[in-house]
Amino acid sequence: MRPVRSLLLASLVAVTGALFAQTAPLPPKPALPPRPVASVPVAPMAPAPQPNAQAWVLMDYATGQILTEHNMDARRAPASLTKIMTEYVVDAELAAGKIHMGDKVYISDHAWKAGGAGTDGSTSFLQLHSYVPLKDLLYGMIIQSGNDAAIALAEHVAGSEAAFAQLMNTYARRLGMANTHFVNASGYPADDHYSSAHDIALLSRALIKNFPAEYAISKIKSFEWNGIMQHNRNTLLWSDPSVDGIKTGSTKEAGYCLAASALRNGMRLIAVTMGGADMNAATGGDQALLNWGFNSYRTHALYGAGQTLAAPRLWKGAADTIALGVQDDVAVTIPRGQYDQLKATLEIPQTLIAPFKRGQQVGTLQVTLDGKPLASAPLVALKDAPEGGFFKRLWDAILLWFHHGKGTTTTPAPTVTAQSPTPVAAPAAHPPAASR
Repeated sequence: MRPVRSLLLASLVAVTGALFAQTAPLPPKPALPPRPVASVPVAPMAPAPQPNAQAWVLMDYATGQILTEHNMDARRAPASLTKIMTEYVVDAELAAGKIHMGDKVYISDHAWKAGGAGTDGSTSFLQLHSYVPLKDLLYGMIIQSGNDAAIALAEHVAGSEAAFAQLMNTYARRLGMANTHFVNASGYPADDHYSSAHDIALLSRALIKNFPAEYAISKIKSFEWNGIMQHNRNTLLWSDPSVDGIKTGSTKEAGYCLAASALRNGMRLIAVTMGGADMNAATGGDQALLNWGFNSYRTHALYGAGQTLAAPRLWKGAADTIALGVQDDVAVTIPRGQYDQLKATLEIPQTLIAPFKRGQQVGTLQVTLDGKPLASAPLVALKDAPEGGFFKRLWDAILLWFHHGKGTTTTPAPTVTAQSPTPVAAPAAHPPAASR
């Protein structure tokens, strides 16, 4: 009788497992995106501006998406746009605690001769062999575009301007600036000193994101040092209240350059023109690009970091499901009026077996517009999903005999509900340094 009992027991387990496999709760199916409501046809988009410059680019800050460009990767002399990187390196050193705003910085012979009042470039009129607070030099470099201030800061950080330039190039590589090489901290014309409109936009985006308080200095309209009042050379600060940076630059070789950023209704754009015929051309080019971008595009926040987008079945785990989401906010920039055409899907393996670590990629989020890929992001475990106990693992092992889920399944992502632009906070400015 024992063989018969064993056979009956095995059959009972198999039947029970099959029934359990058929009735086990499935993960909640994400809601389908809402059906578009009939509306007025979308108006055609106006053609992008064509600034009077050799190269330009318009970038969305939230997504890094390029909205329009011309020769954006062409290597060109950057003039004082170089100082955006000088500021970035100084800001990074401040954040690391290696230098401090109150440091007294020595004004060397080199800083005075190469960037002081005796030169034909922008200067903060620093006195030879004097000591100046680092904060005042930072203001002088950003607002007045002082070459002497830039060189003095470089020497204070790295010991020499040449060593500082090596730091600049290291940061450029980290930021993906593939068409950039720096030789000095001020942007003074030099062989093998170049950048591109695209790289300057990448750098500007990183500056705004990583050092918002220091970036806010660039919207201050004037700064007085040693009894001399100088005004910010970015005239868009006066004509367009949404503009809060970034930097002008001009030399005979570089032409006239301007990197500008503006924040309107929670959406930020970055415009860069290089090689303009004059400063009016550079300013007008950036203004036209910004206006066109804000009128033609909209940035939408889709999914937040840590938001649960799916909870599929987890096998052999302490829990029966695993929460999946994205590690970083997901946003897209699309032409106005096309939000209802967005489609988001989740690509997840049909069989997920514990364990999983928090942050481990499990699947992929894909976002398309009109059938074309627009954005993608790793779908990760939002918390640790450890193995279950011995009997849980054993039972799931039995059930897996009757589970035929192999490969990857694609399902709609949860309905997008955030239809307003991605909120982007305006950087807070430091109070102006004491006048001297």
